[in-house]
Amino acid sequence: MLFDIRTIVGALLGSYAVILIVTGLVHNTAAEQAKTGGVNVNVWAGVGMGAVALAFLVWVLLRPVSVPAETGAPAADGDSPPES
Repeated sequence: MLFDIRTIVGALLGSYAVILIVTGLVHNTAAEQAKTGGVNVNVWAGVGMGAVALAFLVWVLLRPVSVPAETGAPAADGDSPPES
């Protein structure tokens, strides 16, 4: 589960979400508000990214990767296994 791509993407989006939310809450100046029309874009983008990150992590938990058991697969050169 640790090296599943969904876990990595979810963790990366989650960390960016935390950074954006903290930045939006700490650095919300009048100049920033004027640029965006009064909307705190960093907070809303962080909330959106956090929701997507949470969806990825829930997806990993609900649908884990299952490795099929190895069966008598044919040889790599395409020949069928010898019959007994």
